[in-house]
Amino acid sequence: MFKSPYKPIPARLEKVMQETDTIKTFVLRPEEKFAFATGQFIELSLPGIGEAPFTPSSSPYKTETIDVTVMRTGFLTEKLHSLKGGEMLGIRGPYGNGYPVEKYYGKEVLILGGGVGMAPLRSFLLTLLAQKEKFKKIILCYGTKTPEDVVYKHLFPEWSKIKELEILRSVDKCPVGVWNETVGLVTCLLDKVKVNLDNSVAIVCGPPIMMKFGTRKLLDIGYKPENIYLSMEANMSCGLGKCGHCQLGHHFICKDGPVFTWEQLKTIPDPFA
Repeated sequence: MFKSPYKPIPARLEKVMQETDTIKTFVLRPEEKFAFATGQFIELSLPGIGEAPFTPSSSPYKTETIDVTVMRTGFLTEKLHSLKGGEMLGIRGPYGNGYPVEKYYGKEVLILGGGVGMAPLRSFLLTLLAQKEKFKKIILCYGTKTPEDVVYKHLFPEWSKIKELEILRSVDKCPVGVWNETVGLVTCLLDKVKVNLDNSVAIVCGPPIMMKFGTRKLLDIGYKPENIYLSMEANMSCGLGKCGHCQLGHHFICKDGPVFTWEQLKTIPDPFA
């Protein structure tokens, strides 16, 4: 039976969780079976308003519901943030290529995230933790502008108890005595990390400027371009490679990504612009 790629699956909004002043997590229950690989994205639609691409923030092993973490940045996201629960939304997808997790087996995995970039990284981290015995080491370096901007505050105490996971966090600035962890740009956390460069991959997701300088820092440390994985989610629109909004060099982010290695992007002039 033909299934239109433009027709969304109805999904009921079960719960809305406030993460920060501008970020909320929406828990959706699709009416049909829905599965995705970590790093893939969906098109989330609000009937009568429009749709936009988002990367799920929940574990792909959690199949009854799907979490989407959204920053309020414009008209559609403003409408989403006004929802209270019980409303019907729509989901299309999943689209694109996610993280090739199997390639990371037996390796050290360094995660570098900033701000709301922790949303897709949460899905990725949960995927790793579900099979943590398959990795040599898992390190999470996460930075935000202020302590109030930390996403998933309630999860970090739980994650900090996991012996296979090392967590380093930073904030750009904060009043004295408010934050007892690192103060500085997230890239400074990389100076504290000890990895075996011959057996390590780095995963980067966050604001474009953070990804740009994070990639530079990883290269300076000694990571090879083929071992740096980037989630390039900017400018996606239709999800099907038809509109051309997400063209990056000869790639379409929605079809060829959103996960790329730096090896694939390094010849493109300023791919983070």
